[in-house]
Amino acid sequence: MRRVTLAIATCVAALVAPQIAHAVITSCTITTTAHAFGNYNVFSGTPVNTTSNIRIRCTGPAPNPIGAVTVTLSMGAAPTYNPRTMLSGANTLNYNLYFNAARTNIWGDGTAGTVVWARNVNRNTNYNRTVFGRIPAGQDAAAGAYTDTIVATILW
Repeated sequence: MRRVTLAIATCVAALVAPQIAHAVITSCTITTTAHAFGNYNVFSGTPVNTTSNIRIRCTGPAPNPIGAVTVTLSMGAAPTYNPRTMLSGANTLNYNLYFNAARTNIWGDGTAGTVVWARNVNRNTNYNRTVFGRIPAGQDAAAGAYTDTIVATILW
């Protein structure tokens, strides 16, 4: 049986940028866990589904809530959100990252049919959000270690 070993480092970098001048948020941090798909069996008819986590925490003066926050995910190495692409040298493997467990809403920047995480946040509170990943079945990928880097951006 031929297997493709995959590892995706999701959200290895985070950007912090003010979104609106009148926000009462002083600062926000974003931390992530790596999104590792493990082995992909090119002969399996089942997609590979995995999850990772993004944690957001903002500070600011009382009272709560302190303001609106949006978290976006980049395309990575792909030229589009659908599909995203992992690379192993010149070889590619399609995958995607989703906002929901049904894996129907692609998490992106709000363009091209993608969705973002957006909500009013309370100060000094951790907000954990699951990222749902999928590699579709039926791809004839060459053996190798496939990776992609996704940037999570937090706007407030």
